[in-house]
Amino acid sequence: MGLLKVNISDFIAIVTIDNAPANALASGVLKELSNLLDEFENNEAVRVIILHGEGRFFSAGADIKEFVQVPSGEEFAKLASNGQDLFERVENYSKPVIAAIHGAALGGGLELAMSCHIRLVTNDAKLGLPELQLGIIPGFGGTQRLPKYVGTGRALEMMLTSEPILGSEAVKLGLANHAHPEEKLLEETKALASKFAQKSPNSVKAVIELLNIAKTETYQNGMKKEAELFGGLFGSNDAKEGITAFIEKRKPNFTGK
Repeated sequence: MGLLKVNISDFIAIVTIDNAPANALASGVLKELSNLLDEFENNEAVRVIILHGEGRFFSAGADIKEFVQVPSGEEFAKLASNGQDLFERVENYSKPVIAAIHGAALGGGLELAMSCHIRLVTNDAKLGLPELQLGIIPGFGGTQRLPKYVGTGRALEMMLTSEPILGSEAVKLGLANHAHPEEKLLEETKALASKFAQKSPNSVKAVIELLNIAKTETYQNGMKKEAELFGGLFGSNDAKEGITAFIEKRKPNFTGK
């Protein structure tokens, strides 16, 4: 891996975008991310993934230099569709993916962050979709995800002005979960990830699946699926371990079985 650095410890994989100077989401970065998702899927040593950026940025967006090499509008549409598919995969991934955002998450960088299950930011991080400054629009799902987090009016304002918001405001709007000083961001993100990693992987997977169902399915279908997954998990070794640990007043040791 050349553009993504990976460190796995205590069931947490920290994936660092390392594409200086602004961690642009070049095609190589997206390909490596796709490969890592393949690798982590059945890796029992990975229960939570943290996406982070090397240097001064999370990611300042797509690699604009690559745009001039795209020969036609049809090819641009294909590029957007491929990016959407990848980010949709992140959103529906079976293990929690947390974006730890410092510096800036702009354009494709914010679109990637919005596809993650949770976002932690620094107070002064800049989050925005400035594509209209280039005469284009967000193409990796930004127009669809941003209003779900901040509302249609605020999303429209952010895109039509091309002006980013600060991390502290992102928390207030619901775009980010928590804000921390930059020197504590990764530490606090790992602390949160550790809490997730201590839960049964199968239960975590089920919750992610159900929350994604809630976005698109009817209430009745969601309830039906919840009952189905509840019943399926109840006979698992992890469920037996969790219930026994509760009765014995000890910490459970979940294995994902």
